[in-house]
Amino acid sequence: MIDLTARQVQILRSIIEEFITTAQPVGSETVDKKYRIGVSPATIRNEMVHLTKQGYLQKGHTSSGRLPTPLAMRLYVNELMKERDLSVADEVSAKEKIWRNKDIREDLLHEATTILAEKSRAVGIALTANKRLYHAGYANLLNMPEFYDINVIRHVLSLIEEVSLLEEVFGLGNSENPIQLVFGPDLGNRYLEPIAVLYMNINAGGMPCKIGVLGSARFEYDYIIPLMKYFGGLIEEMTAQ
Repeated sequence: MIDLTARQVQILRSIIEEFITTAQPVGSETVDKKYRIGVSPATIRNEMVHLTKQGYLQKGHTSSGRLPTPLAMRLYVNELMKERDLSVADEVSAKEKIWRNKDIREDLLHEATTILAEKSRAVGIALTANKRLYHAGYANLLNMPEFYDINVIRHVLSLIEEVSLLEEVFGLGNSENPIQLVFGPDLGNRYLEPIAVLYMNINAGGMPCKIGVLGSARFEYDYIIPLMKYFGGLIEEMTAQ
């Protein structure tokens, strides 16, 4: 566990969850009023200064609030977040759609990206070992303020459609967790800084492939990560038969 006090962890979690909801820098007054940490706004501000020095927060460009850094988001996903239990409806829906397409791998991967795009409200992606690329959900990006900038959306679309670029992104995941997480600042392109990519390695009927989602760094990680785990296991189980 990281070297933060319980109060600092509570403040950091509050800022991350507020940012995921609003896409805006978060100030101490918001943390105080909405999350009821139990200390004064001045104390919260002091803790936010400490979290900034430690690399977990950064200043917003247009306000005095703070934004979580990739370091903070990784900490949130790996240690602070509690995964949701999937609903029966989610499990049944995924099973039915995968079962319909389990005998034709191309149709299965296309359907898989479509479902992931729908559930994540982002872009679903699959890339096979023989470099066949599947994707769905481009229109979802237009609902996120991070992608209102034409330069951002242009670079994102170029990334999604270029196999060699996606292979580079997929090569950046080095976690021991089944779901790999890559943030925009890892990519060395300022126009890609607002994005995140979550992906996993699966075996679809003897074909190794990577499947995942690309969108804003504000994914509902507590939902999409268990969904991807369930989804990947389902594909491997059904295509192995």
